[in-house]
Amino acid sequence: MNRQIVNLTKLAGLAVLLVGCATTSAPATQRVEVPVPVPCIKAQDVPKRPDYDVEKLTATSSDGEKVLALASDWPQGRKYESSLEAIIAGCRN
Repeated sequence: MNRQIVNLTKLAGLAVLLVGCATTSAPATQRVEVPVPVPCIKAQDVPKRPDYDVEKLTATSSDGEKVLALASDWPQGRKYESSLEAIIAGCRN
């Protein structure tokens, strides 16, 4: 009698497991779209920073040399700045 109860318990447990497997559906694959940041500027598009004369001056340079270096660097700086602004404007579109 005791052995029959153990066998029935095993059989009932197996039936419960089989019923559980039969009622669950397979997991459904879902497509989730996540925005991924992508750089809009390529490394080769970035202009090379110009070599400014001001950066080559020593601490003992005269005021006149500093003013002349700044004056000669001004057009270079404006050109470099405008090229950077053009690249950034391309990213906004």
